[in-house]
This record gives sequence, C-alpha cells and structure tokens, in this order.
Amino acid sequence: MAYYLGIDLGGTNIAVGVVDENYQIIGRGKNKTRVPCSSEEMCEQLAVTAFAALEDAGVTIDDIPWVGIGTPGTVNRELGVVEFSNNLYFNNFPLKRMLQERMKKEVIVENDANAAAYGEYQAGALKGARNALAITLGTGVGSGIIIDGKIYSGSNFCAGEMGHTVIVFNGRHCSCGRDGCWERYSSATGLIISTKEAMLANPDKESPIWKLVDGNLDNVNGRTAFDAMRAGDPVGKKVVDEYIAYLGCGLANCVNTLQPDILCIGGGICNEGETMLAPVREYVDREQYGGAKVRTKICKAQLGNDAGIIGAALLGK
Repeated sequence: MAYYLGIDLGGTNIAVGVVDENYQIIGRGKNKTRVPCSSEEMCEQLAVTAFAALEDAGVTIDDIPWVGIGTPGTVNRELGVVEFSNNLYFNNFPLKRMLQERMKKEVIVENDANAAAYGEYQAGALKGARNALAITLGTGVGSGIIIDGKIYSGSNFCAGEMGHTVIVFNGRHCSCGRDGCWERYSSATGLIISTKEAMLANPDKESPIWKLVDGNLDNVNGRTAFDAMRAGDPVGKKVVDEYIAYLGCGLANCVNTLQPDILCIGGGICNEGETMLAPVREYVDREQYGGAKVRTKICKAQLGNDAGIIGAALLGK
C-alpha cells in the first residue's frame, strides 16, 4: 500500500491528510494557523500538524515518498519559494528548503488553488479530462488550470487568476488593486455585498428577505438571497438572477479562453446544486463562442474541502 501526505495551508487553518493509493484520506491533523510569525515558526506549525496526521494514520514519515503542500500566494514551484502571500505575510519564503530540513523528506510546494484543481483532476470531478478548470467560490474566486494533464502556472507562476479578470468596467474595487474583478461579484463575499445593497434599496422589514435575517444586515450570508427567492421574495430573485449572470459571464470568459473538457465549480454556494448550476449552464451555452461542436461540461466539484489536501498529497505524481 502506498501512502502520500498533503498539507493544505490556509490563512485560518492548517489541514493535513494522509492519502492512500485509492486517494482516500486515512489520517488527519488540523491546527489553527498562527500568523504573522517567523519562517521557522511556520515550518514548526506545519511539521507538528503533519506528524499528527501521520500518527493518526498509523504510518511514519518513512512510509511516504514526499510531502506536498498547497499554500496561498505566488509560488515558484521549481525553487519551492513562496514569493508573495499577503494573507500569510510571506515574502520570498524558502518553504521547500526549510520544511525539508525540519521533516527530513522531499517537499513539493504549489499554489493552493492549483493543488485543489489537481486533487479534482486526480480523484474528483475532473478525473479523465485532458484539459480542465476548477473554480472555487469562496471569500474570493480561486481557480486552477490543467492543460494536457499538468498544472498550468505560466512563465511567472502567476497564471490562472481568473477571479481577477474584470467583468464590470470601473466596478467594485478589489484588494488586488483593480476595479470590477469577477471575484467582487461572483464570490460568496460578492454575493453578500449584492444582497445587502439590494436590501438597503428595498428597506421593507416585513419582506421575506429581511425576516430571514431578523432585520439585521449582519446576518446576511451566501444563502440569504437564494432562501428569499424560494420564499417568493422578488428582491431575493433579483439578486440571484444578477448573481447567476455575473457568474455565467465570468465562466463564459473562462470557456472561451481555454475551452476545457470539464469545468467544475466548488465552494459553499454550490450547495445550491442545480438551482444555481442549471441557469449557469444555460447562460454559458448562450455566450460560448459559436461553432464549437464539443461543449465544455460544467459540474459541481466532488472533493469539497479535501481537494487541497488530496491534490497536495499527489503533487509528486
């Protein structure tokens, strides 16, 4: 039996899994991410969590061929250096070298969205595709591109930031510095902003959408507009229709640029299932560049929060 170890480093949590040859997670470790901290402290956090996962799985560091890690930011995979990650306060962090010294094992470092896409490619919704794209709708819009079975990261390791393509000229300001980025409209954060804006423009506290949040905008989340729509609220329906259009516009851009075999969408909003996916497919089908006989399949991601762990674990493959 072969075993692999994957680390999903996030701004909030460090999640580690030991993955078997059937791509099942058989042992886990998890800790809160303590940042900002020194490079040595970060490597210690990662190692402690990783060894806890190995212990949970009943295997040792000698039973795995490498340690794979997905981290936010710009990652030079060749050197194993995190060149920049604003949420983790990394600047030219030699993660590969330092973690190898701490764990006495080969370390492979990759961007977290790319690792998650690779997980879906190896073991999830993108399995069997030659060219594929994974989009994650979370705090932002994450994306990972697979071309000819390999992660595509461009000439400078920054490729695939589909969330930072502009869909509304001079639109909402984005933390990346641009205005009107796709993620400012199609992420869970963007949906919450749109919901609050619509509610402020329609301040009837007796309407279903306001009752859902007990009259308090602080209670608005990514489900509010969808729940209001199901309750017959026209404001909720308008927000959802607008959200579907923004999401579809960005996805059509992705399809027209890359024409992948499969495009999978992950993140909590996907729990809406076909309520969201069916109209999105219709939108993309209308907007896809004409004449293509083979159409991109659009589906829900399968691995959930484990995509990053499984993808990181399998990076050496």
